[in-house]
Amino acid sequence: MWIGNSLLFNWLDRSLQPPNGAGQTRAPVGKIWLLHSGGFYYVEKTLLEGEQLPKRVHWFKWQAYTTWLSGFALLLVVYYLSDRAVLADSSVINLTHREATCVGIGAIVLGWGLYETMQRLVAPRAPMIATVVWFGGLVAIAYALTQLLSGRAAFLHVGAMLGTIMAGNVAMTIVPSQRELERSVVEGRSGATSAALSARAKRVSIFNNYFTFPVIALMISNHFPGIYGSPYRFVLLLVICAAGAGVRYVLNLRWTYSPWKPVLAGVIAVSVVAIYLITQLGNTPQSSSGVTGPVTFADARHVIDRRCAACHSMHPSDLTFGTAPAGVTFDTPADILARASRIRERAYVTKTMPPANKTHITDDEREILGRWTSAPSLK
Repeated sequence: MWIGNSLLFNWLDRSLQPPNGAGQTRAPVGKIWLLHSGGFYYVEKTLLEGEQLPKRVHWFKWQAYTTWLSGFALLLVVYYLSDRAVLADSSVINLTHREATCVGIGAIVLGWGLYETMQRLVAPRAPMIATVVWFGGLVAIAYALTQLLSGRAAFLHVGAMLGTIMAGNVAMTIVPSQRELERSVVEGRSGATSAALSARAKRVSIFNNYFTFPVIALMISNHFPGIYGSPYRFVLLLVICAAGAGVRYVLNLRWTYSPWKPVLAGVIAVSVVAIYLITQLGNTPQSSSGVTGPVTFADARHVIDRRCAACHSMHPSDLTFGTAPAGVTFDTPADILARASRIRERAYVTKTMPPANKTHITDDEREILGRWTSAPSLK
């Protein structure tokens, strides 16, 4: 709902028709007719100069607040309190759960604090400097997270940081500006005051608009282990953020830039190709294992029983996820053979299973699975 509102109001502001002024009782900024759900809607944007404040005004804020509150509650439940999804990855760096939690929370707070500092103290005087510092901070924080947390957690925490900035824009700039705008109407202050307040709220609303697509992509990234599990995940994270913001930028230009469709197609195509090529670079396993000679099914099953069956079983010994994740079990030879290609992809190629290497699978054991899944058999 929050992102839908952002897209709708951004579209409205760019689609408003200028008023003709004839017979107007007020001075609207613009107006538009809409057709939806079997009816016509007339929308008019105005600053209510010299008029009374309506008795009932609908605010758009709780969508932002509930989104952030529910998101932070999920971080608490899934990562910080229960460790259901592992924050720290021993194959990346050895951190305790408490240390990894501090890294995650610290990154969110640091990113939001840096943005607010630039937004309030630097941007009004030197917007270009503020922009450079903010993007530099985003790159540095994203790099640090990918070096300190599991890939999945790093992507989600960058998304949470951007989401926190968006919610902060609503709570600390947009809503206070709108309250002040209400007071200026009630007190009958000059139109210049109302216009300045409106512009301040709209400026950060546009910032939020550019964050929407990157945040969506990062929040669903946990379903794509080939992305967050890539050895080039930091680069992929930046490409995803740039692609989302780039698509949003082109869509915002379409009112004033006629060839926006081929440009949009180009941005999407370049982004998809870049993501594909980068993921392919990471899909060539580099093994320093000492495993030599043929590998049998018995060898592979021994590894699976030790490192995978704790969760992927009809009767798992690790109850973190409750039942077997995604219904995948390795209790029988048929179960294992049916998923040989997925075992290869997740345990050998992307190395995203076991999650954050929680069962401490070794490089030699991954090599065994890789060799067996090249030509699985029951021998």
